[in-house]
Amino acid sequence: MASNDYSARHLSVLEGLEAVRKRPGMYIGSTDSRGLMHCLWEIIDNSVDEALAGHGESIEVALHPDGSVEVRDQARGIPVDVEPKTGLTGVEVVFTKLHAGGKFGSGSYAASGGLHGVGASVVNALSERLDVEVDRGGKTYAMSFHRGEPGVFIDDPAVGPSPDAPFEPFVNDSELRVIGKAPRGRTGTRVRYWADRQIFIRDARFSLDELTARARQTAFLVPGLAIVIEDRRGQEVTSQTFHYEGGIAEFVDHLATDAPLTDVWRIQGSGDFTETVPVLQPNGHLEPAEVRRTCEVDLAVRWGTGYETAVKSFVNIITTPKGGTHTQGFEAGLFKVLQTQVAENARRLKVSSTEKLEKDDVLAGLTAVLTVRLPEPQFEGQTKEVLGTPAVRNIVRSVVTEALTARFTSTKREDKTQTGVLLEKVVGEMKARISARTHKETQRRKTALESSQLPAKLSDCRSNDVAETELFIVEGDSALGTAKLARSSEFQAVMPIRGKILNVQKASIGDMLGNAECAAIIQAVGAGSGRTFDLTAARYGKVILMSDADVDGAHIRTLLLTLFFRYMRPMLEEGRVFAAVPPLHRVVVVGARKSEPIYTYSEAELHGVLAQLKRERKRYQDPIQRYKGLGEMDHQQLKVTTMDRRYRTLRRVRVSDAAAAERTFELLMGNEVAPRRDFIIEGSNALDRERIDA
Repeated sequence: MASNDYSARHLSVLEGLEAVRKRPGMYIGSTDSRGLMHCLWEIIDNSVDEALAGHGESIEVALHPDGSVEVRDQARGIPVDVEPKTGLTGVEVVFTKLHAGGKFGSGSYAASGGLHGVGASVVNALSERLDVEVDRGGKTYAMSFHRGEPGVFIDDPAVGPSPDAPFEPFVNDSELRVIGKAPRGRTGTRVRYWADRQIFIRDARFSLDELTARARQTAFLVPGLAIVIEDRRGQEVTSQTFHYEGGIAEFVDHLATDAPLTDVWRIQGSGDFTETVPVLQPNGHLEPAEVRRTCEVDLAVRWGTGYETAVKSFVNIITTPKGGTHTQGFEAGLFKVLQTQVAENARRLKVSSTEKLEKDDVLAGLTAVLTVRLPEPQFEGQTKEVLGTPAVRNIVRSVVTEALTARFTSTKREDKTQTGVLLEKVVGEMKARISARTHKETQRRKTALESSQLPAKLSDCRSNDVAETELFIVEGDSALGTAKLARSSEFQAVMPIRGKILNVQKASIGDMLGNAECAAIIQAVGAGSGRTFDLTAARYGKVILMSDADVDGAHIRTLLLTLFFRYMRPMLEEGRVFAAVPPLHRVVVVGARKSEPIYTYSEAELHGVLAQLKRERKRYQDPIQRYKGLGEMDHQQLKVTTMDRRYRTLRRVRVSDAAAAERTFELLMGNEVAPRRDFIIEGSNALDRERIDA
């Protein structure tokens, strides 16, 4: 039997791959789950590059119970003929030679995600076992590797492929085995590998959520490509297919969580540039040469009513989470156009010469997907998180500037309407930022709870300890009088609102700031709004929404929560917003000594209390008092039941998933009526008639 030691024939190959094994972080970033997923991306991206080049319409990824992962495509298949310089087959070159592949020149791939030629070989070096099968020319070829060294695994047919099977490395000549016939016209590559646990930490796992997110993202970026994800690790096999024809415009709609302010604008263009690159000469020397490149830009943008920014950038479908020269050019072009348009329309928008636009004002509420395609892009590191090609910056900026300028100067009614609304939003963001900064600089309180410009109807508290203070927002002036008598003025502040406030999910930021009730609440909290909200500046440790225990009270509470979610979200995320729980009934028990009230908070609780009193042969006053509003209580009753910390019940309102909460608020409070009607109809069967307050 051949020895498992490295053979002299493969010393040069293994020395290169040993560098990967000794310094894996240099190639895949880390050896935890993140690095494990990066290896998978390298194999998947090779198949995606084939699809980008017009070969293959589907990719299948399977997670196996034994910890291995398999990637299958129907592309051209890795070349199986012998590469003349090395004397090795194309399969062995791809999986054992660093910086080898079909992506260095312009013959095979005009633009690809993999360009360093180390992806497949790095995965091979960091795998305990890797099997590759290629359908090409009517035959199915196969080769296996053990930590980068080619050879043959002696698998037990009863067990199937396993990295623990005996391995015999090739000694003299490698063999690309023919294991069967492929149907006429069928080509493709199948790669299955087992990550090496000598390299990756014990807790490293493939993340199905990350895999499906990446598959969905790639399917958006390559219209027409179907990506199938199979998870075979559990008792039941789960399968998901991602296939989109709409491209990045559909991607933007998927990413956006707020109501639309503009349509999705698609911007496309290209530009040429030259760069000096080393070119391999026939004599084996590298000599610098001027090469002309073409960079294609594809961009989809859309503004919404919110203030969060979501910008996804890609180079040849490879995500660049830390941006690079393409995002710099995009932001520069975007800011330049809007800055020019605001200046030209300053009189109509009521913008003074001292008010200057900033980049964050333009990006507020923006959802964008930017993709650029170019041969041999320069990345900072193998993980490809930052694009470094300098010329791309000016090309993207020029394309964005030209397209947006044309839209803003268009005479079409639809374009004029949408650009006008966008300019008003940008100016509103600018004014809100300037107002917040001015308020912070010139109206800073001497202590944490002092202010010379608080709402007139706010009855503030005396304590300076923000952690102890509470702001009660009560429904109506009638409840205000009772609440002021029931509160502890040392640490409890009370502010009334008149009826139902503005539904800010439907309204613009300008309408919100112009609404007296919304503005008073934001002013009372004292931490700004939207992007300028500063949680550390909040004047109260708790904000408690105290509305009547009826349908209108629930609606008012929902409107208030919508205001906090859209413009003071950190208060919800930190669990500093509460809903008071006032009682529904007051049962007065008649005893030998004196009457003692029992408060109940639901119909079920009331029936339970009455049944208990009956069993104990105790009498109670009839009729039982039913509270329809806070104003029906006297201050002692309100204090004991709702405001006194010793006896009250509060419901904390938290946001654990902002995206899910955004969808819920848009469903319940947004402009689209049809989804809300469907939601009500679907939930009507589960509604108990006893819960209807009529």
